[in-house]
Amino acid sequence: MTTLRNLPVWLALSSAALFIGPALPAADPLPAARAIAPGPFAPSWESLVENYQCPEWFRDAKLGIWAHWGAQCVPEEGDWYARNLYMQGHKQYAAHLQAYGHPADTGFMEIYHQWKAERWEPDQLMDLYVQAGAKYFVAMATHEDNFDAYNSRYHDWNSVKVGPKRDIIGTWAEAARSRGLRFGVSNHSSHTWHWYQTAYGYDAEGPRAGERYDAYRLKKSDGAGRWWEGLDPQDLYGKPSIVIPDGITTAEAAREWHDVNDLPWTEDPPPNQPEFADNWFFRVQDLIDQYDPDFLYLDNTELPLGQAGLDLAAHFYNANIARHGGKLDGVLTAKGLSKAHRPGVTQDYERSVSNGGIQPLPFETGTCIGQWHYKKDIEYKTVGQVVRMLVDVVSKNGTLLLSIPQRGDGTIDERERSFLHDLAAWTKVNGEGIFGSRPWLTFGEGPTQVPRGRAADAVIPYTQEDIRFTTKDGFLYAFVLHPPDSPVVIHSLGLAAEFGRRVTRISLVGSDEPVRWRQSDESLNIEAPSAEASENVISFKLTLQ
Repeated sequence: MTTLRNLPVWLALSSAALFIGPALPAADPLPAARAIAPGPFAPSWESLVENYQCPEWFRDAKLGIWAHWGAQCVPEEGDWYARNLYMQGHKQYAAHLQAYGHPADTGFMEIYHQWKAERWEPDQLMDLYVQAGAKYFVAMATHEDNFDAYNSRYHDWNSVKVGPKRDIIGTWAEAARSRGLRFGVSNHSSHTWHWYQTAYGYDAEGPRAGERYDAYRLKKSDGAGRWWEGLDPQDLYGKPSIVIPDGITTAEAAREWHDVNDLPWTEDPPPNQPEFADNWFFRVQDLIDQYDPDFLYLDNTELPLGQAGLDLAAHFYNANIARHGGKLDGVLTAKGLSKAHRPGVTQDYERSVSNGGIQPLPFETGTCIGQWHYKKDIEYKTVGQVVRMLVDVVSKNGTLLLSIPQRGDGTIDERERSFLHDLAAWTKVNGEGIFGSRPWLTFGEGPTQVPRGRAADAVIPYTQEDIRFTTKDGFLYAFVLHPPDSPVVIHSLGLAAEFGRRVTRISLVGSDEPVRWRQSDESLNIEAPSAEASENVISFKLTLQ
């Protein structure tokens, strides 16, 4: 009988949601050498740049929803919990100590065991995301915490064997595709080898000073008769490579040591673990081959781990072509791309936007309404804040990927449900000028400067003078980024302006309210609509001569 495991790696078929009993085989040994799917892409930047073109489905999509969900959502303490619980003096260390005990006794591997996803209803959630306007859906496959949320071939620490005992990625894929959404996955684990080294540390002060945490203390043999029998903790935490030395006597000094020595964000392979890059490559290749994602998010600057990242990119593109009738239909994103490499991979801006004009190549902005991992009692972004970012991104040739945090049990809270309901109401009306649109001759106008970097993810004080443009089916859409209380003045559409053309008709999208306007050489002036029509961002539909 032919099974997934004895097919060639790059020909493995997409899997549905799997519910596999306890008698699971151990992870396969890694192949002797990397093999990539045959096709036009070679594993080099030159080949990626020469052959890649972003598919039209991604340019049309404009809005995706991201489930950045895993065991780090169980404590409801926010991002990087699996790293920070091992840093004495950090607020997440204190929260862990209170809820679970000392990290020498109860480390993060025990939280994977507690992650049951017992109230997860993926079909119900997907319906909410579709109603909100999402055209693609992305699920986190592996975070820096090194746990695979799928039926991983090369890694025993996965959601089929531990925790939920379910194929999280396979289940998400089925729910998304059955609703006509494109499906994507994200991988963040190329940084595990340095990110997780805090688990080998110790309390620098207090009653248990000097006592090493669980990653240092536990061996595979210690699991005999316990829930993790047969599993090796070092396969989860990453082998010790940058271990804090003995003799540090204050928590502050220990945190500073980690900040300097194991936190720097390098894309290089670990110098003392030559097998790490292969392990990363084969696990992500397995993810691609099993689930055939349309979209692959890599949490990296350029590509990770030297040649392994280039091999993975070429494999993803070639495998996608083979499965889509000879046409490249996949999107791969990364951050911080150089101008020379930018054409070979789609640029992702994490919690930020392009602060220039229209980008010549499509890009993505990824953000979250709260923290990436669920945090209780946090203040979420408002719908107004998100749609302003969406409109700005789309006007500049981009797409917005929006994370909606989930609790460990799989649910979202009522504030998030309310947010999605209000977002759905906005996209139902104003999505006409968003989905399937393209940038116009200029992205927009207005006095408000979009700040650089992550400050763009904060509340930006837009005014009614801040306008963004899109075009679709021969119409021009003008979005006003603040509810107007006086005439809207658009200088770009003055008859004597650089992009000026005569306007013959204007309507307020989603409203039968008559629109009064006049056009001069200097500007187009549109009377403000009624207050009822002016909540959040409004859009006008213009016919140009």
